[in-house]
Formats: sequence, C-alpha cells, structure tokens
Amino acid sequence: MKNIFEYAQICLQKSDIEEKLATTHLAWQKLQAGELSFHANQTADAISLTQFPARPELLPPREMPRRRLNAPNGVAAMFHALAHIEFIAIYLAWDILYRFRGLPEQFYRDWLKVADEEAQHFALIRTHLLSLGMDYGDLPAHQGLWEHAEDTAENLLARLAIVPRCMEARGLDVTPALIEKFQARNDEVSVAILTRILTDEVGHVAIGSYWLKWLCQQQGLEPEQEYRDLLKQFYKGKPKGPFNKEMRIIAGFSTAELDWLENA
Repeated sequence: MKNIFEYAQICLQKSDIEEKLATTHLAWQKLQAGELSFHANQTADAISLTQFPARPELLPPREMPRRRLNAPNGVAAMFHALAHIEFIAIYLAWDILYRFRGLPEQFYRDWLKVADEEAQHFALIRTHLLSLGMDYGDLPAHQGLWEHAEDTAENLLARLAIVPRCMEARGLDVTPALIEKFQARNDEVSVAILTRILTDEVGHVAIGSYWLKWLCQQQGLEPEQEYRDLLKQFYKGKPKGPFNKEMRIIAGFSTAELDWLENA
C-alpha cells in the first residue's frame, strides 16, 4: 500500500507538470479505493527542496506587467495568470498535508481532495489557454503565493490563516465579477471554467476554516482572535475588500471576522 507522504514528496520534489497531475489523480484514486496509507515513516523534508518547472519565469508581484482583458491577448494573459495560481495551489495542498504530521486522518484526506481538484482546475485552464494560442509558461508569473508557504512552513495555524483563509478566500471576492465580465462577452467556455473553480474554492476555504478552528480548540485558543493575530503577523495587515460576505460565511467565516476585515 502506497503512503500518502510518498505521493506528496513526488509531487513536491519533481518538476514535471504531467507527472505531477498524474500522480495527484492517482493518489486520489488510491484513496477512494482504500489503498492509501497514512503512516509517516520519516519527517518532512525542508520546503527549500520543492522543485518547480523551468517555465514560467517567476517574478516579484511588483514586477509583473499589468494586463487588461480588452488588450491584445488580454484574455489569454488572464487565463495564464489563473493557470499559475491553480498550479501553485496544487503545491500548496500537497505541502500542507506533507509538512504537518500527527493530525487526524481526515486532515490528509481533505487536503488530498483539494490537491486533486486544483489539478483538475489547472488542466481545464491549460486546455482553454491552448485554444487561445498560448501555453502555461509562455508568460512570466508571480512568486508571491509560494512565498506565503515558505513563511508559514513551521506554523500550521499560520498556514491555514494565510493560504486558504486569505489568499484562496480572495478568489471568492473577485471571481463573481470576472464571471460577469465573460457573461457580457457571451464567452460560455470561460464562464463555465470560472464557475467550476469558484464552486470548488468555497469548499477549499471551508476546509481551511474547519481545521483552523479545530486546531485552535486543541490548543485552547480563541479562533477569531488567533486569525486576527496571525494575519497581523504573517500577512502584514489585512486583505483588501470588498469582500463577498455571503460566500465567505458559507466557507466558514464568522460575521465578527468579516466585520473586522471590513473595518480597517
């Protein structure tokens, strides 16, 4: 029986895109078939051993060129940026289950589900991108998402607060307006892809909310206060609004958390 941490190590430390997608889907299939072990026979390797493809070129967010949908190749550039977000999201899901040990089996099941869905999202976007005359890697991409993983590599509560409940939750705020823009263009393919991603991301943020609250309970911490403190420490402030309150509540945010986020 293959160990889930062995699959994680392959996905994190080998850079080939196709191998990463296939390994992720295989691990999910093994889980569904009851053929996956959760026994950790060694500690996690340093996060610095994570390997990424040679392309795209990764730039600091401030150096990324700004592109608009109505610019030449604007739609393709937007989907390239989205492809990169979903590709790094595969790494983020694998890393959280690989790096943090000794948790309930459901924790690992949940994050493997996230990894598999992120891999599906990436494949959908990449297919669409190819139809637009571009492939993933043809444009530079920002490295900010993975920097959050590096910053929280030693702190599971911080990882839960910053990645699913900050970075991924931002998608709940901005994707509905993006869907409306493509609806106005009568672009049904783009609408379908974005709607699928938005639906799944609600669940991903909800998983982050559940485990942050569970971990706080285990450690005798108050979840809302801990979330605020972690954002101040690791995010260096607050995420910018406006916030999709309805979707965030479905995804496990409290009204008190939303009030705090809105009142800078």
